[in-house]
Amino acid sequence: MGHCSAVFLNCMLLVLFLSHRIVGIARPDRLSRAALARQEADRVHSLPGQPKVGFKQYAGYVTVNKSHGRALFYWFFEATDKPDEKPVLLWLNGGPGCSSIGYGEAAELGPFFPQKHQPKLKLNPYSWNKAANLLFLEAPVGVGFSYTNTSRDLSELGDTVTAKDSYRFLVNWFHRFPQFKSHEFYISGESYAGHYVPQLSEVIFDKNKVARRKNYINLKGFIIGNAAIDEEADNRGMIDYAWDHAVISDSLYDELKGCNFTSQNISSECISSMNKFYSSYEVIDIYSLYTPTCVTVGRRLGQFRPLNIGRVPNQNLVSKSMSPIKMGQHEKLAGYDPCSSDYCELYFNRPDVQVALHANTTRIPYPWTHCSEVIMWQEAPQSVLPVIEKLRAAGLRIWIYSGDTDGRVPVTSTRYSLKKLGLKTIEEWTPWYNHQQVGGWAEIYEGLTFVTIRNAGHQVPTFSPKSSLQLIRHYLANKKLPASPF
Repeated sequence: MGHCSAVFLNCMLLVLFLSHRIVGIARPDRLSRAALARQEADRVHSLPGQPKVGFKQYAGYVTVNKSHGRALFYWFFEATDKPDEKPVLLWLNGGPGCSSIGYGEAAELGPFFPQKHQPKLKLNPYSWNKAANLLFLEAPVGVGFSYTNTSRDLSELGDTVTAKDSYRFLVNWFHRFPQFKSHEFYISGESYAGHYVPQLSEVIFDKNKVARRKNYINLKGFIIGNAAIDEEADNRGMIDYAWDHAVISDSLYDELKGCNFTSQNISSECISSMNKFYSSYEVIDIYSLYTPTCVTVGRRLGQFRPLNIGRVPNQNLVSKSMSPIKMGQHEKLAGYDPCSSDYCELYFNRPDVQVALHANTTRIPYPWTHCSEVIMWQEAPQSVLPVIEKLRAAGLRIWIYSGDTDGRVPVTSTRYSLKKLGLKTIEEWTPWYNHQQVGGWAEIYEGLTFVTIRNAGHQVPTFSPKSSLQLIRHYLANKKLPASPF
């Protein structure tokens, strides 16, 4: 009788356990009413001109500093299929001071692209939320819709502040969306995000060592493209690439080869030569050598902003490349529209769009722009290679990719930078394939993979959308890109 009672009791306990699992009572990630309410407040049900979609999207603000009134704006898209099983991927654009909404979401890898003279959004068939739950962040404050109530914050920005605020954003964002907290988390970005992404990854890595469970972030790795990671290598590679691609003359190349970009005091002769160098790019797009430029009246902004850092004089040499570019003959090429930035600025400054996105709720005293006109950058290291090496040695999954028609942070610069790491090569330079065509080349080092993408400029997903989606899918799955046609 005692044996039967024990069996009966065990059976009842099993039934209760299973019933709790079915209704979700025992699930550790079950959402509280408070969490559901916070998410519902950020839910974007539909945007003006938006096509119908099957995935959920959210947008709004996350406070990162209460005393200063600093809040960062985000836009989050659940994966198109099985979001509960997909990783979370954060995307950051560079500058410093450029918007991940205006570039990443609306022109590169997000689901929705604004259109010319049309009140509707185009659905991007190669959006990266086909591979992951996709999170865009406008950082630091002063960029896009992100703001601060303490005006002096805008003149005290730099890499360290940006990394700390972005980390605080993530901790608070996962509190708001706890159902994604256990998912694998990756960070991606391009251009000056070659600083942002490794630096934020380092903060997460270090904080995780002492973080309480509720603040732990399940970081697995990062992937950066056409990334500024070493000032000396970036300048040297940019000059060599321009000469090799027939942009500058032999005489100017010889002048520039004599410049020492590791020096804290660049000579007046070298500054003059660099100004001539950037002038060579006024008639074409430095970010995409072989595509047409936009023919509109006004200013065309790129993502690599001039740095206002007195103690690093050679950083100021980038300013010439950001002056207004003379517009050439405009034509659409393979679906690429060089004027897409203009459509984005019109769209995101519409009051009805801002209401739908829960943006600009504090009435920011300046319009939304792709790259901020109000911030000043005060601090940045000349190289983030030590950070990359630290995280590589720690076992994070690191991929670096490069569109091979970018003249601003060209493939040549990235190769020079990686050579400085002195890594052991595991698999030599090998072509990879997108169906029947070569998509680019790859070299696998110990703990780091380098990939090129053929015919892509600075913003790889804009110019090679199919290849970029293939790239991110393989990265997230930790699989090598195909070495033969398929």
